[in-house]
Amino acid sequence: MARIHWILGPVGAGKSTYALRLARERAALRLDLDAWMAALFRADRPEEGVMPWYVERAARCVDQIWRVALGALEIDRDVVLEIGMIQRRDRAGLLPRIDASGYPLTIHVIDAPRALRRARVLGRNEAQGATFSMIVPPAVFELASDLWEPLDDDERRGREVVEIDGGEGELGALIAAQAADLA
Repeated sequence: MARIHWILGPVGAGKSTYALRLARERAALRLDLDAWMAALFRADRPEEGVMPWYVERAARCVDQIWRVALGALEIDRDVVLEIGMIQRRDRAGLLPRIDASGYPLTIHVIDAPRALRRARVLGRNEAQGATFSMIVPPAVFELASDLWEPLDDDERRGREVVEIDGGEGELGALIAAQAADLA
């Protein structure tokens, strides 16, 4: 049976690098909210009032991403959902839909120290390599980092959750190697 892989973690933890690798290994469809947002809405982004503008469009994208994911699952194709959702209230909107789908779920939680994540984001902004979707200004990085809420016991209960070290482990080495290739 096809499986849903949901990648979660704070900005710069290594989610995109991990999602790319996982999608290749599983021959899965990778659905990346940042890429959708950049492709569909970057040109329309206002100078002021960005957060309400972003939240509304991201919600529409997540709804469409979920429809596409269901289509892939129905033809027995794994999906890798890289759709952020750094706060519990946002995840609470998608988890019931995932549970109701009947497809098995693995939640992959990736984290790394904030200073390392900050340096990665600054480097990604400059290099604009394979995992780049949009510039993340320092203030946005700090805000998003402050808003990150790790999974709580209710979100974990009855679900397969895999914790990944995005700092020192294999993933951290892969991210460092990619950054070196771009330098």
